[in-house]
Amino acid sequence: MATFQEFIQQNEDRDGVRFSWNVWPSSRLEATRMVVPVASLFTPLKERPDLPPIQYEPVLCSRATCRAVLNPLCQVDYRAKLWACNFCYQRNQRGPQMPLNFLYVVDTCMEDDDLQALKESLQMSLSLLPPTALVGLITFGRMVQVHELGCEGISKSYVFRGTKDLSAKQLQEMLGLTKPAAAQAGRGPQQPPVPPSNRFLQPVQKIDMNLTDLLGELQRDPWPVTQGKRPLRSLGVALSIAVGLLECTFPNTGARIMAFIGGPATQGPGMVVGDELKTPIRSWHDIEKDNAKFMKKATKHYEALANRAAASGHIIDIYACALDQTGLLEMKCCTNYTGGYMVMADSFNTSLFKQTFQRVFTKDAQGSFKMALAGTLEIKTSREIKISGAIGPCVSLNAKGPCVSENEIGTGGTSQWKICGLDPNTTLAFFFEVVNQHNAPIPQGGRGAIQYVTQYQHSSGQRRIRVTTIARNWADAQTQIQSIAASFDQEAAAILMARLAIYRAETEEGPDVLRWLDRQLIRLCQKFGDYHKDDPNSFRFSETFSLYPQFMFHLRRSSFLQVFNNSPDESTYYRHQFMRQDLTQSLIMVQPILYAYSFSGPPEPVLLDSSSILPDRILLMDTFFQIVIYHGETVSQWRKAGYQDMPEYENFRHLLQAPVDDAQELLHTRFPMPRYIDTEHGGSQARFLLSKVNPSQTHNNMYAWGQESGAPILTDDVSLQVFMDHLKKLAVSSAA
Repeated sequence: MATFQEFIQQNEDRDGVRFSWNVWPSSRLEATRMVVPVASLFTPLKERPDLPPIQYEPVLCSRATCRAVLNPLCQVDYRAKLWACNFCYQRNQRGPQMPLNFLYVVDTCMEDDDLQALKESLQMSLSLLPPTALVGLITFGRMVQVHELGCEGISKSYVFRGTKDLSAKQLQEMLGLTKPAAAQAGRGPQQPPVPPSNRFLQPVQKIDMNLTDLLGELQRDPWPVTQGKRPLRSLGVALSIAVGLLECTFPNTGARIMAFIGGPATQGPGMVVGDELKTPIRSWHDIEKDNAKFMKKATKHYEALANRAAASGHIIDIYACALDQTGLLEMKCCTNYTGGYMVMADSFNTSLFKQTFQRVFTKDAQGSFKMALAGTLEIKTSREIKISGAIGPCVSLNAKGPCVSENEIGTGGTSQWKICGLDPNTTLAFFFEVVNQHNAPIPQGGRGAIQYVTQYQHSSGQRRIRVTTIARNWADAQTQIQSIAASFDQEAAAILMARLAIYRAETEEGPDVLRWLDRQLIRLCQKFGDYHKDDPNSFRFSETFSLYPQFMFHLRRSSFLQVFNNSPDESTYYRHQFMRQDLTQSLIMVQPILYAYSFSGPPEPVLLDSSSILPDRILLMDTFFQIVIYHGETVSQWRKAGYQDMPEYENFRHLLQAPVDDAQELLHTRFPMPRYIDTEHGGSQARFLLSKVNPSQTHNNMYAWGQESGAPILTDDVSLQVFMDHLKKLAVSSAA
């Protein structure tokens, strides 16, 4: 008999699904008493070696009211490439495979070194694209230039003012773009439709040399910048033109807008700060005091662009590389609504940016990009359960139906979502509501079912459908509470509650979110803990719940909910990554992994606790965002003395090298690439480790009798032990 843990793992490996509960309470009333909602983490493009696709895309009838699928009962005219629907008798053409579209939006207001590094990365990316992929280029500084790539021998571009926004219709008239429908007009029914072509997006094979030369000749924005001023950067208009250009030429076809930004927008719609350097960009303090004068207007501008891009199925990626903030807070909806990537680095000249950008174009065993475009996800449920909503990189398609709950969580009120950009790690959280009434029992052995239908454009140009159907048992919570408790997946539940908390943190005050999280944890302890009233020492949690409070402790201290010491852009970046990563990566973000290296044995995982920081140890910490190698006090002194260079201390050299080798492996596989930090006892960057470990030993208790040896942490934060003691006290209290 397989254990529940094995069952959970098998389901994740096969279906890419993890549920908070794997046996469901059979009534609405009991489901609300479970505290943690019935919810799932779903990875639509979970990689599976044993999942061969049918070698053609699903073919649907073109009549909007029919949409039946091509089947053996349809009549097919092979010569004319037509087929007749056997339901509505509509004659349909076989559509073409659409090429991949990439539109580069490049900021030229940056230092020459940075611009040169960016140009080299863009030139490198052209060699990674398939020959049929279409590429376009928009550059911006004070003005916005849309480059015409179809010209031989000369470089030609259309220049737009950076202070005035343009609608898609105005842009279409100015650039002389033909709508896709107009391009097909006048073609006979015998001729298959052709993908639209225009002067601004051209196949790589045709313009490879021209575009490489054009990128090589790009210069820093020529407008002079006086001392004490920021360069005028028209980012809002540049993105608006990019969205409009693709809207006019490739509606409802997968495309990527890749924006490379070297600083904040300082003029026109979408500006986030003025050009005076003496006026800093907004901080969390300014936002709390309602003193961020550009924020609301800029957010509204980028939100409108994000909605337009999402409606057309287009992705917006943002690569922000600067030492100061660039306005990610205002632009977050551009990536969050469209499934785009958000990458934050200090410079385009860092390996963090260069390698992360290169990994966007990673290919699978078949030689196709590991990216999917223009996706939709639909959920169908059995009648006892309804969908409350989704939290992740998606927008609602407003598809009402019998399986849609009135209680919305996240993006709710629909059973279908648009996910413009997907990769094998993209994971969405779905929340469900049990609607079966308490007085209508479900027969013994009954099962509830949920079906996830994901449609997307594969990077080869094919349309594909992936269907995942799962079922779970129902149980009466009054008589079978033990089987429901045994089915609890504490890892999935912790990440689902974390997503819910971060979603609330976007619109609510930080302390309110922490109080809500604490209340939910106390209620869960009261419901599933084993204890005597008013006796905290008697409290026991079963094995399936034992790690959950620890996850909540680390979540409360994390950068996702604590904005202190982080800029608004940093908080936005951390939250963006958490909302799209799979369960394993999310757990690392909440509770980082710590490995110890010493002469006493092989590397081993150790507790994320200050007691693990010992003088003769090297620690490797993986927080997802950073890989930190920390050398203890003694090891650091040996290293400074140069013992590793002496032949008789070769074992010390191997000890120093071991964490570096393991760190390199993580750096080579993770997307986006983490920041690599090599530090030591007393080093300024040791703060990255000290801020994450549980402060079991602080300056307040470091001389306590029987205290474990370890590094004291200078903090007023409570330790996990104090947190657990307080939690037990509240959980067993009669007054609670």
